[in-house]
Amino acid sequence: MLFESKGISFNEIPVDYSVEKRREMMAKAKSHSVPQVWIGDYHVGGCDELYQLEHNGKLQEYLENL
Repeated sequence: MLFESKGISFNEIPVDYSVEKRREMMAKAKSHSVPQVWIGDYHVGGCDELYQLEHNGKLQEYLENL
């Protein structure tokens, strides 16, 4: 919802029903929780970390450096 509220396009990759996609996400993120968020090649983490970036005023900086 944060990206939508800012008018930022994103690519959602559902992993709920795909064992292969879930394994790929877990290997890349080193986590099994969803969502896992990447901005470009930077792995933000989950939803809490995304909102922490926004709270700290750093989200826009990451988005501008894509």
